[in-house]
Amino acid sequence: MEKSLDRKLARILADSSCREFIIADAKDADMAFGLSAPGRSPETYAGEARFRTLDEFRQQIREITAQGLVDVMLMSASSNEVLTINERLFDNSRVTPAVRANDTTDIWLASGTGYYSRQPSQPFRTATIDHIQCGRAECEPGQHGLGADLGLYSVTFNNDVDLDRRTLDCYRAFRIEAETKGFRHFLEVFDPNAPEHPPADMARFVNDNIVRALAGVTSRGRPLFLKIAYHGPAAMEALARYDRSLVVGILGGSAGTSFDAFQMLWEAKKYGARVALYGRKINNAEHQLSFVQFLRAVADDQMSPEEAVKAYHAALGKLGIRPLRALADDLQKTETVSAYSGTASPGRKPPPKSTPASTPKKPAGTPDFEKMTPAEKVQWNLDRWKRIVG
Repeated sequence: MEKSLDRKLARILADSSCREFIIADAKDADMAFGLSAPGRSPETYAGEARFRTLDEFRQQIREITAQGLVDVMLMSASSNEVLTINERLFDNSRVTPAVRANDTTDIWLASGTGYYSRQPSQPFRTATIDHIQCGRAECEPGQHGLGADLGLYSVTFNNDVDLDRRTLDCYRAFRIEAETKGFRHFLEVFDPNAPEHPPADMARFVNDNIVRALAGVTSRGRPLFLKIAYHGPAAMEALARYDRSLVVGILGGSAGTSFDAFQMLWEAKKYGARVALYGRKINNAEHQLSFVQFLRAVADDQMSPEEAVKAYHAALGKLGIRPLRALADDLQKTETVSAYSGTASPGRKPPPKSTPASTPKKPAGTPDFEKMTPAEKVQWNLDRWKRIVG
């Protein structure tokens, strides 16, 4: 398997000015939302909810992997068994498979009708590392490489010493097991989901808990990167500059407008984030492949968020797909939420309006994107990927 993810992480750690951004497709929603997890079905029936099937959901994973624009494909252990272990989908792909390694109670949502998300998060793991690596309770010698060797582990601190200590105990046990079995992980830190005593400064509370949780962890047990809610420029800069060995990433949160998705990526990158992990934003897009294409264009500094929205709508028009919103509405900034439950985190403030970023150096042979129309940029990207993937 091509270790493109490892090379990108190495470049980011070696060069503080590196602007390359890792786009990770966090398709792990089948661990949280039940029947509605795969998203809305293209078929619609008046007055009747209809969702994609799990087979349709996995087919979208195949298509996005074949497109090759994301760096990580995040799945449940069961989807990993079907696609990574049985089908060998990632054997000749630049995309790295990853699996949600735990499923804490704050993502037990039952399509939003349950009550779990309004109770303080409790640690829980459905899958074991062996199940992720080989699909069995105990891997035989030589089987650990059959499945994924990268997983997402999530924690939620609720400002409660007993709950948070148990969360850290479980994370420590996971880290030790992962190290002994050669399993890598990245760490997701959710905002408090049901704190009895909400922190006065949510962003500072999350940042401080990340630093404290990892302060005693040596390099062999540390996460490759972080996945956290984006709390704005100041909080992102503070965490990104604190420890150069920490690669900070943002979670996408609820779908919102197309501008929300592109703008969050652009702004978070400007202030120090190097990874974007988008799940619902991709899953709820009218056409996922086109949406991912323009996420990559924004991440690679080829388009501004506004240009990406316009180009995305133009692509939908060519495909004959009716957008969920009119272009003017899809260019609006809205307040989306980061919690799985769809509720805003206490103390979270919307980020300020973006200002133009400084123009990065362009590699030799790169066209002047500022002088190209959105349509020309779309065509340039299509031609580029045709040359790469054939």
